[in-house]
Amino acid sequence: MPTYEYECKKCAHSFELFQSMSDEPVKICPKCGGDVRRLINGGAGVIYKGTGFYSTDKAAQAAAKKSADVKKSADSPCASCPHSDGASACPEKAAG
Repeated sequence: MPTYEYECKKCAHSFELFQSMSDEPVKICPKCGGDVRRLINGGAGVIYKGTGFYSTDKAAQAAAKKSADVKKSADSPCASCPHSDGASACPEKAAG
């Protein structure tokens, strides 16, 4: 059940309530009996639990592509150069 924050328009008393999403919002301040308004809060962040992503997720596909790129660059004539495409010599090594 979510926690809702309320604030009294009359006395500025703020309080929190655990309510179901289908419950009606509180309209009366428990302290002074004045009108209250429900505040918008940031909520909680998403918490992922478990062993990780599925093979159909974008993260797994990106990791597989990165792994393939690393293997391809290791097979090129200049493995440490980002300019190397495997077809020609590295322009940085030719200059130095």
